[in-house]
Amino acid sequence: MRHYKPIEIARQLHISTSALRHYESWGVVPIPERGANGYRLYTDVHLAYFRCLRAMFPGFGVSVTCTALRHVQNGDMDAALWLVNKEQAVLQQEKTAADHTLELLRNPDLPVAPSKKQKNRMTIGEVADITGVQTSAIRHWEKEGLLAPERDPENGYRIFTPVHVRQILLIRTLRRTVYFLDQMKEIVHAVEHHSIEKAKKVAEDALLSIHRRNRRQFYGAYQLVELCKVLGLMDDPSIC
Repeated sequence: MRHYKPIEIARQLHISTSALRHYESWGVVPIPERGANGYRLYTDVHLAYFRCLRAMFPGFGVSVTCTALRHVQNGDMDAALWLVNKEQAVLQQEKTAADHTLELLRNPDLPVAPSKKQKNRMTIGEVADITGVQTSAIRHWEKEGLLAPERDPENGYRIFTPVHVRQILLIRTLRRTVYFLDQMKEIVHAVEHHSIEKAKKVAEDALLSIHRRNRRQFYGAYQLVELCKVLGLMDDPSIC
């Protein structure tokens, strides 16, 4: 069995040897044996683990990646694959929402919810149902100054319009991208004033970001499968 020095793996993955020790301390990589000199003796199994970690981080994040690799260490490949599948399903939902947002920004005359009757005045519950966003999130965005619905003078309830629906969908699309609150306010408020060119550009960029994350997720999933092959978890004839 071939053994690797830490520096050899670090150079292959373009990271530091301290990063390897850091990952090892998380308990997501098998503890390596030690040589007579006390140095770690990494194997092809460790290399596959480290390579999988580095590949999965950009698309799935640290928490999901570590959970998946702990499943793999326990020999539960299916639990790891279903976890990855769930994250990809979430990203698919984000893309659907982004596509819808961009379509509404490009075509302001389109109904915000074709399957529902168009209304010019809506309650927070109706808006939540149309956008698929929880009322608590809508209230939070209002508190942050991203939304400014009027209030019914008789009962004090919030009154939402189709413009607010577009704003909510845009916030939903942008919330996972890197924007400061002041930038978000400027972009979202532009929709209210029908100056939507910048909002369209930002939504298009957000969609490109989703595409990039999708590619990263597939590459991470590929390396997860490669790791499972190295561990002999893919030996089931029904898989191939």
